[in-house]
Formats: sequence, C-alpha cells, structure tokens
Amino acid sequence: MASTPITNNPDIRFLGRVLGDVIRAYGGEALFRRIEYIRSASVDRHRGVAGADTIDPGLDRLSLDETLDFVRSFMLFSMLANLAEDRQGVASEPGADVEHAIARLKKDGIGPEKIAELLDHALVAPVLTAHPTEVRRKSMLDHRNAIARLMRLRDEGVRETPDGDLVEEAIVRQVALLWQTRVLRFERLYVADEVENALSYLRDVFLPTLPGLYARWDRALGSRVPPFLRPGNWIGGDRDGNPFVTADSLRLTLSRSAEAVLAYYLDAVHALGAELSISSHHATIDAEVAALADASGDDAASRSDEPYRRALSGIYARLAATYTDLTGRTAPRPGALHGERYADPAAFRADLAAIARGLASHGGETLASSGALGRLIRSVDIFGFHLATLDMRQNSAVHERVVGELLRVAGVEPDYAALDEAARIALLRRELASPRPLTSRHASYSEETASELAIVQAAAEAHARYGRAAINQYIVSMAQSVSDLLEVHILLKEAGLYIPGDPPQAHIMAVPLFETIGDLDAGPDVMRAWFALPEIAAIATARGYQEVMIGYSDSNKDGGYLTSTWGLSKGSTALKPVFADAGIAMQLFHGRGGAVGRGGGSSYSAIQAQPPGTVQGRIRITEQGEVIAAKYGTRESAQTNLEAMASATLLASLEPQRLSTADAARFEAAMEQLSGTAFGAYRELVYGTTGFTTFFRQMTPIAEIAGLKIGSRPASRKKSDAIEDLRAIPWVFSWSQARVMLPGWYGVGQALAAFPDRGLLREMAAGWPLFASALANMEMVLAKSDMGIAERYAALVEDQDLSMRIFGTIRSGWQTTHDQLLEVTRQTRLLEKHPALETSIRLRLPYIEPLNLLQVELLKRHRAGETDPQIEQGILLSINAIATALRNSG
Repeated sequence: MASTPITNNPDIRFLGRVLGDVIRAYGGEALFRRIEYIRSASVDRHRGVAGADTIDPGLDRLSLDETLDFVRSFMLFSMLANLAEDRQGVASEPGADVEHAIARLKKDGIGPEKIAELLDHALVAPVLTAHPTEVRRKSMLDHRNAIARLMRLRDEGVRETPDGDLVEEAIVRQVALLWQTRVLRFERLYVADEVENALSYLRDVFLPTLPGLYARWDRALGSRVPPFLRPGNWIGGDRDGNPFVTADSLRLTLSRSAEAVLAYYLDAVHALGAELSISSHHATIDAEVAALADASGDDAASRSDEPYRRALSGIYARLAATYTDLTGRTAPRPGALHGERYADPAAFRADLAAIARGLASHGGETLASSGALGRLIRSVDIFGFHLATLDMRQNSAVHERVVGELLRVAGVEPDYAALDEAARIALLRRELASPRPLTSRHASYSEETASELAIVQAAAEAHARYGRAAINQYIVSMAQSVSDLLEVHILLKEAGLYIPGDPPQAHIMAVPLFETIGDLDAGPDVMRAWFALPEIAAIATARGYQEVMIGYSDSNKDGGYLTSTWGLSKGSTALKPVFADAGIAMQLFHGRGGAVGRGGGSSYSAIQAQPPGTVQGRIRITEQGEVIAAKYGTRESAQTNLEAMASATLLASLEPQRLSTADAARFEAAMEQLSGTAFGAYRELVYGTTGFTTFFRQMTPIAEIAGLKIGSRPASRKKSDAIEDLRAIPWVFSWSQARVMLPGWYGVGQALAAFPDRGLLREMAAGWPLFASALANMEMVLAKSDMGIAERYAALVEDQDLSMRIFGTIRSGWQTTHDQLLEVTRQTRLLEKHPALETSIRLRLPYIEPLNLLQVELLKRHRAGETDPQIEQGILLSINAIATALRNSG
C-alpha cells in the first residue's frame, strides 16, 4: 500500500502508507512484497499501463494462509479508503445543505416564514433497520471510529492526544490493532447484537451531531427550528420473517436506548454543573432558579452562593433516579442526593428551560440559548427518553392467523380465514367498537399468538415508561386490504393501545407496506376504503397524518429496476388525491436499501425526484446495512448526509414545479412505455427462462453468503429455492459479489433501445429529476459491474450450455444498457459528468478484481468438496472484502 497514484486524496495516501508499514511489521517483508506486487500489477492494468495485461498477478502462488492475509489487506485498505473519502466529503453533493436550500427557495420568493411554517409540522426520519448487510464486526468499526477521531486531531495540527500519545503513532497503533483483529464472527449475529450495533451509531454519532446541526439551521433561518429531523429504528421491533424478535427484544432495545440517552444527559448535566459557577454575589438570581436550588437538597457550604450548581445537583439527582427506574441499573457517577424520577422528558426539559430563563433574565441570553445548555435542551427535544422511535413490523399473514385464533377461542367466529373481505371488515369493526377484550387469562393460545400478544403488551408498557414517542408506527408487511390494517387494531386493543369510543383512539398507527408491483397499483384503493371508515377517518384526522410505506426491494425483485422506480412514483402520485379527498396529510415511508436494486443511491436526489406534492415536509427513509456505516460512521459523514436529507425535503416540499404540465404528460407517457418494455425483458429473464434459478444459485455465492453470520434473519421467507421466496437482500448482495449487479440495471437497456424518440429521452434525462436520478444511480451500478469478472463466476455453473446461454443474454443486456445510457446522457464514458465518483470507483476497482478472482477459485475448491476450513474462511473473508470495497452492495 506504498502509494496510490489513482487518487489525490491525501488521507488515502497517508492511511495506505500506514497500512503497508503495519503489514510489513506484523506480517513480514515477504508478505508485504507479495501483496504489494499483486496490488501494483492490478493498479497498472486498470491504469492502462503498456504491457500490464501480460503481467502474472501471482494469485495462484498464494498459500491459503497468504490468501487470507491478502484478502484482509485489501479489505482493510478499502475500509480506510472509505473513511478517508467520507472525511473529505467525496460522497457529498454540491449545494446539498440547508443554507443552499434556503437561498434557492428565496430566489423563488419563498422566505423563512414559509419554511418555518412547513417545519412546524415536518418530519424527516432516517430509520436504522434490521436488515444487515454490514458484514464487519463491531470491533472493526470501533477501531475505524478511533482512527477517524485521531484523524480529526491530525487535521487540527494537534501533535499529541489528550492522553499524551503522539497522534500519528496512535493512528499506527489503531491500524495495527485492525490488522490483528478477527474480521469474521464465530457465531451468528443475534438480535441483541444488532441492537448494540445500532446503538453505537445512535449514541456515538446521532446524539452529539444533531444538536450542532440544529444550531446551524437556527442561524440559517434566524429562528429556533422545531425538532423535525429525528432518528428512527426498526431493530428489536421488526419481526417480519424473524422469529428471534420477541417482546423481550423490544424491551431490551428500549431499555438500552434509554440507558444510552440518559447517560448522555447525565454527563451533560454534570458538565453544566461544573460550567455554571455563577455566584449570587455577582448576579441576580431568578426566582425559578432559586426555587430549584432550594428544592435540590444540596446544602454543601462550598456551593451556598452558587444557585445554578445547586439547582443542577437536584436535576442530576432526579435524572439519576429516572435512569435507575427505566434501566434497572444504578446511574453512572451516582450522587449523594436523592430525587424523584422525572415523569417524562417534558418535565426534565422544563427544569432545564427554567435554568435557561434564569440566565436570560439578567443579560445572559448567550449563556441560555447556545452552548452546552442549548444543545442539551435541543437533545431532549429530539431524543426524549427513548433515543430513537422504534417501529414494530409484522407480516399480514401472521395477523390473520392470530386474529383468527383469538376470534375462535373467544367463541366469536369459528373460521375467520374463510370470510370474504366485506365480512371480515364488518366483524373487525364490531369488535373494535366493543370495550370487551377478546383474550382471556384462562384460555390457552398457540405459541405464535402468545408471542404476538406479548409484543403489543410490551409496546403498551413502553408507552407508559418512555412516552408515546417511543413507538408510533406498526408496519404491516404485504398489506393488501383494509382488514390487514384492522387486524392490527384488534391486537392493539387487547393491550389498551386502541381505545373504543366516539371518537376512538389509536396510540400506535397501523401503516400499510405496499411492496410488489401489484400492491403498489392497489394501494390507492386500499387507502380510499380505509379512510371511508368513519372511525379510521376520525383517528387519522386527530393525528393529522397517515403514513404509507412503499417497498423498493420486493417491487424490484418482482418487476425489475425501471418498473420498480416508475411503479413507486406512480403509486405515490396516485395516493396523493386519496389523501387530499380525505383531508389528511400523507407521510411516505421509503423502504430504500443500500443497493440501487433496493432503492439505494443518493438520498438528496431521490427525495427531490419524488412526485410533486407527495413529500409535504414529511418523509421517512430506511437506512440499512453497510450504508449505515458509510453515511453515519463518522460525525462528519453524518452531518453531510443529515443535511442532505433535510435540504432535499425543504426543496421537494416548497420549490415550485419546474416541469410544465405538457412536459410532465409527455415524460410520464414515455416512462410508461419504457417501463413496460423493461418489465417484459426482466420477467422473461428471471421468471421465464428455464434453469434461471439453478444458474443464479450456482453462479453467485448465494449459498456461501448464508454462511456469513451477518444477521439474525433467515435468507428466505420459506424453505424454498424459488426466487419469489428469497429475500431481496441476499438476492441483490449475491449479484453484487459476482459483479453483475443485475437488479440495478437489467431491462433498462432494452427499453431505451426500443424507444423511438431519442430526443425525448435526452429531454427527460436533462429536465426530469425522476428519470435523471434513475439513470444516475444505474450509471454508478454499471461502473461497478464487470462482465469479464462475471464470466468467471458463470464458469462455476455445472451445466455450461445453460450458463453460456443465460450469461450471454445478461452480457448482451449489459452492453446495450451501457451504450444506451451513454447515448442518452451524451457521455463518452461512464461517470464522465461525475468526476469525484468516477475517481472513487476507479480507486476501488484494482482492489476488487483480485478479490473476485480469488473468490472464484475458492468457490471452485469448496464446491468440489475440499474441506480445509481455511477455504470457507477465505470465501467469507472475500465476501466481506468485496462488500467493503463496493460500499452500497446490499
């Protein structure tokens, strides 16, 4: 890793040199030279150095031990390169911040008052989800984060750490620890592990980062911005297809979240106590502050003239009591004072606000509104006592079975599943109107039903302990009817979270998830029928909004990239008048994954590309797998990405529509035609080609990916080899490993080639954000794919006639897509108009190709029956390394 001539990023050069020195020191000179030879040969080939193609890369001479070391070295370089790029803002987009958004809106005559009006009811929520394609252990991420902190000190010209270590030596030490840290997990990841991983981001990045961002936004708007951007979480509440998520998982998630946020508050209050040394001899003391000081129980003589410190001693004691009550643990740094726990975050905030008013009342506005106190008050507004709102999710088929059993055991309806939709709705509405519970402590229920009842009961407990903000949404997967949503209300009613009455109350919102192309098409009719129920309309009106989740993963696997993109846009547009007629605000929840085939790509451009009138200041977006580390692994990258989400939401909600009605109609008609052609090509390949499932399972490392202990969720929904039953994550992840990236482009080339009006396509690419965003994301995928390498994977298929026939179709489709994209976007090469991204990908390609070649050889040996455990370990390491280098691969 001695030099990296492809890039001018000084951090990459520095960290690459450090890694090379560490490999030489800990692996020996011979290993270093062998790795460096392979690296430089691959770099030369990708740079087009004359004669480089004739150079023997030396991969076949690596022993298994050396293979493992080589794979680790390339994985670590990619990991450090990712860190360097995140720090340098390579992935950021020009103007993707709130200040620029305000300036753009001002040019259109939209001033701060209109923005403030929008933000009063806005919600922007990145939601960390329980779909891990983050294949690295938390220990690896901890060392990476330590390097990020040390690099910040290096930026500032600091020579020594606060502990007295030389900064550059400390960086070397962390890289050395990375080199010697086990990459792979020995055991499958459990839900509790996933919870801890998510908490590390929420605690270490979101908590300290968001208050500072809000301070920046306050200055940009000239007023205090309400807490419109708040994190969400699925981990511990999402049990769709995951039998390991239980009521105990939900309790653990919320308890550990409360522990993290309250510990942060305790530290902040302790620090404030040290800072606010104001003496009554030198300042007039407000009556509220004096009352807090007198009630604190702090009678230390040394603080008798320091009312702010005494008041904060009492606040700390009450907060410590809250910590103990909510977590069952003794608070860190327990004080001598004892206080009564805070009933809710509002009570804690009220005491902090009293301190702020006291400071402001006598000329101390700066002390009151900014600095540590201002940030702490802001934190309470954002994070409460729950840290991140936890969603619940379950499949509609489970609800049907559970509600059917409850009705049968209660003697209400012997065969609920046999009822038609109208009869189901009538029955469920009668039950929801009745105060009588369905469950009985004297009855016995199946394990599934008992588990689901326990979950909603745990949610009710969470509301009582942490406040209603702890859980707001209950996502219904595969929602296809009104009864699918009413069934959730039946379960909530059993726990007291749905209360009959006139009007009734629902303390948790049932949210339909429309996933397949058919579900997206049917979504407006479902929501129209939902709002037609008077009790539902009353609940939604009282709440002010209703959420609908739209799924990228299954719609893509069902219909291909372009049809999924267009189907989601059409579905969102079709929902808009349904909500308008009902007088209820629409909140869309976008189930975007990391890979383009699962909705990934730039959040900034994706939000702006949403159909006009569908954002309205409210949007939630899932953040998954390795993308969480990429976007929120450091405070710098978190600031960049959270700014982008906020600014894009402002623009999508308030910026005038640039597209004329006539152009919009032309573009939509063209997109409908393109989608139809792309859908036909995709379906013919994936679902209409004999032997395709066998080809996919033998060409890609799908079977070996199942051996990666990266999550608690099974790879398939059923015990089946059918692609229909395979989860979207391993589907996309497998194609990424084989460098085909098929879910992110297949069918688009055929659609573009068949479209007769080339000028219209160029107009759409230049003037329609939806089409431009779709092409830009696809362009990135094409740049990361490699049909030459993919052909090596195709050679793994036992029936080579089958393989060559199907792979020939794929390769031809890739070339067509590549050529058509360049023609439509008027480029001579991929990413010509995106030089920073082009440089980033070019940096990676020389490090990915040898990993792919080694992975293919190891797969051959493994599938031939070789049992050396190092072969399997090498495969899993290579999967890890390729995912790290590709970044948004799952």
